[in-house]
Amino acid sequence: MHLQGIAWALSLVALASAVPSRQRRSDLVVHERRAAEPLDWVRSRRLEPTAILPMRLGLAQSNLDKLEDMLMSVSHPLSPSYGKHFSPQDVVDTFAPSGETVARVTEWLVESGIAKERLRMSASKGWIAFNATVEEAEALIDAEYHVYTHESGAEQIGCHSYSVPESIRPHIELIKPSVHFLHRVPSPDQLQKRAFERPSTHIRTGPKTDGRKVTITPSLENCDETITLDCLRALYSIDHTPVSTDKNTFGILEFTPQAFLQSDLDMFFANFSPSQVGTKPILISIDGGVDQTDDQGFDTNGESDLDLQYAFGLTNPQPILLLQTGDLVEGASFNNWLDAVDGSFCTFEGGDDPTQDGIYPDPLPGGFKGPESCGILTPPFVVSASYGSDEASATRAYAARQCAEYGKLGLLGTTVLYSSGDDGVAGNGGVCLNANGQPARNGKRFNPDFPASCPFITAVGATQVNPGSTVNDPEGACEQVIFSGGGFSNFFEIPDYQTAAVNSFLKNHPPPFTSAQFNNSGKARAFPDLSANGANYAVAVAGEFVLVFGTSCSAPVVGSMITLINDARLAAGKGPVGFINPAIYSEKFASAFHDITTGGNQGCGTPGFTSTEGWDPVTGVGTPNFTALLPLFLELP
Repeated sequence: MHLQGIAWALSLVALASAVPSRQRRSDLVVHERRAAEPLDWVRSRRLEPTAILPMRLGLAQSNLDKLEDMLMSVSHPLSPSYGKHFSPQDVVDTFAPSGETVARVTEWLVESGIAKERLRMSASKGWIAFNATVEEAEALIDAEYHVYTHESGAEQIGCHSYSVPESIRPHIELIKPSVHFLHRVPSPDQLQKRAFERPSTHIRTGPKTDGRKVTITPSLENCDETITLDCLRALYSIDHTPVSTDKNTFGILEFTPQAFLQSDLDMFFANFSPSQVGTKPILISIDGGVDQTDDQGFDTNGESDLDLQYAFGLTNPQPILLLQTGDLVEGASFNNWLDAVDGSFCTFEGGDDPTQDGIYPDPLPGGFKGPESCGILTPPFVVSASYGSDEASATRAYAARQCAEYGKLGLLGTTVLYSSGDDGVAGNGGVCLNANGQPARNGKRFNPDFPASCPFITAVGATQVNPGSTVNDPEGACEQVIFSGGGFSNFFEIPDYQTAAVNSFLKNHPPPFTSAQFNNSGKARAFPDLSANGANYAVAVAGEFVLVFGTSCSAPVVGSMITLINDARLAAGKGPVGFINPAIYSEKFASAFHDITTGGNQGCGTPGFTSTEGWDPVTGVGTPNFTALLPLFLELP
């Protein structure tokens, strides 16, 4: 996450007098250990005992064991409750921690010397927050906080593990800050980016370029060399003009300093959609999010330019909400945008993890000084996010807590799309795992992506128009510049909606790998769910057209198609489709997808998985045929 947020924690004024050391309890049991040991970081010293930490305790929520069933009830096409989405208050009431949980945790804290008046609780009762000295925190959770130093001079804090009383453990999901660790280093000025990797968080973004500048020759004959709006319309039979733009909502998620340039949008529109020249997104500033224009170039404009140019072009004249997240100093993480659309995910004074998420107000020079953006936005009907991280970089508790929030958004009627990654079966930058599941330069075990591995989001892989082929020929898995991210989670169990499809793949097309390389149990969440083209996109960036590749291309294209489907449903007096996975995996919807049967997603020194008949962990169920998909969704209540 943000080293600035960590620097803030390190520099907060110490308490006037040191707290007397307390006898540590004998009934403590380890609750969480660090997910992965950091590469290239050295544990340099113990954190000063009088430094203050913003402690946040995530309480065990009620009914999470029923979340999948609830989501299926409003999302499966055969369910009599299809489309009957929950209200925000329904969600809060359904998942709020029990009174016993709140009471037991509060009692433990007070008995441990944390005065009750120091405690704050979130509106959903999901979090308890308080500030504590390092000495207090270490005694409370039997942890040792250290400062870790990188050769670049960057520092961050963390502990290797922490413990809670055995009787309290069922009532707590996770405690922050603690074991969550940033594995990648920001550049010195906190603004520059390298290969589209977020400098101030563990998040990666996807699009890449082969460096070629292109001269635009709009023609379907050249779609194997240059993808344009017309190529996508032809590939996926997209033919719908929105009429419900006053009701429909489509959000594109971006993390500062990634930003679009209006001149780039207009350059693209002038070539491919002249009536849209001058069109701009509706900026939703989350935690100081700003459309900065000082730092320009592919690394800072490529993602936003790509997302907006194609989302606008495919959904014209649908307005688009730009969910610009994080200020220029501290940046942000996935939890920050979840905060903005779901106030119950916020905690007192921010409550996000200083080692993972932006903490606002930002005390650093130039930082955002306003309040944290909690519940400022009704969740859009569709949110497209071309960002991700390695599943192994998160703890199970952290990933599970966030994944549950995506499930809640599905209950509210929101389709959440994440790109599946650009490194095939490997993690960001081609990093794989060792036998212990730790990132390693010589690792051989596949490294799945998150949030793509969360069963409550829709993961989007990438295809390509094969060289020498046309839009009338079958596509293959993307094997130019990037490889479609896909595989099997090491955290999440397989959801019911994809059990039959995944088991069919494992039985009929068994991969030539062992359990030492991937989770082949048949009980793991598998991804991607579906795909769209991700190669050779013509994108106007910093005043010139370049070719762009990645699942970052695919996600907003699928998001655009779902937005058009929602438009038609709204015009018919119906609601948004919400979580689409149960539908797209159903037998009834199989004919609405182009099955991808060629190509693979190499990585970790292997050819990776192979595209084949039916669902596969390279391209999912295939690419949408919009003309076939639309009537199927329109038939549903």
